[in-house]
Amino acid sequence: MHFILVSYDIENDRRRTKIHKILSDFGTPVQYSVFECFITEDDFHEMREKLIRQLDPNHPEDTIRYYSLCRSCVEKIIIDGNKNFNIEGPFIIT
Repeated sequence: MHFILVSYDIENDRRRTKIHKILSDFGTPVQYSVFECFITEDDFHEMREKLIRQLDPNHPEDTIRYYSLCRSCVEKIIIDGNKNFNIEGPFIIT
């Protein structure tokens, strides 16, 4: 499993909603445009392909970013507030 933090900035409401729905199948929203995903390599590629299909080349300011964090980085995440955070295993350092 890999921990991938995905964030996106999409101008169009319809495309933004589609991207949110796709990401909901792969991870947990921590803010509307930020998801934490514990996923396999195959799931990451599937997710990314689906997301890329939603990007519109006529809107170059639209972006989706993927941050891959190693286990030691994930273990150092600090959260203030009431939302729980659990590390799932096994975990592969990338």
